[in-house]
Amino acid sequence: MGSADWPLWEVFIRSKQGLDHKHVGSLHAADAQMAIENARDVYTRRQEGVSIWVVESKHVHASNPDEAESLYDPANDKIYRHPTFYNLPDELTHM
Repeated sequence: MGSADWPLWEVFIRSKQGLDHKHVGSLHAADAQMAIENARDVYTRRQEGVSIWVVESKHVHASNPDEAESLYDPANDKIYRHPTFYNLPDELTHM
């Protein structure tokens, strides 16, 4: 298998200031270890990362943005998710 046949990996980096991993890009690598090492070299040149995740792109599944309305619409019928029936203090202005 040549480098042109290597799978595509999605790279996520957790910065020193953050608690979450953020998608920073993609790269080709023969395996997960090589993907982590290449991600370190490509995406953390200034030592800003504390953790690297790599996921083979074929294992990432996403919703279709064109179907967002129907995907998120069911949340509107769950009244317990909206603070409409709670008694809030008058001092609370940003709810």
